[in-house]
Amino acid sequence: MDDAQFLTRIKLLKRLGWLALFGVVLIVLAYAFGADQLHPNRPLIVFGALALVPGLVYLIVLTIWHWKGRYRGSHSDLWGALLLIETSGWFKLVYLFRHIIPDARGRGRYSRVTTSRS
Repeated sequence: MDDAQFLTRIKLLKRLGWLALFGVVLIVLAYAFGADQLHPNRPLIVFGALALVPGLVYLIVLTIWHWKGRYRGSHSDLWGALLLIETSGWFKLVYLFRHIIPDARGRGRYSRVTTSRS
């Protein structure tokens, strides 16, 4: 995965993140303004959950793509096992903050080397 393709995927993840945030707001509103707490507004919950799913699925897929194509570290086998076996998503979030976000910003071990032309 080259830089342009990776940054395009990060932009899509950001857009899906905004959609997921909208989904969370819908779910909160469903519980806040439901007739009672036992029977909240079900359509809002359904639409909120549907808004959350694409972002969560894409985050999981992007994490695996990144690990497979761009990981720069000394624990490749460990991360691969944790990302593929662990199902709750916590390690994927850790990987997001430790590797994907620094790679998107070009910082740390993912800093981009600029070449100057003579």
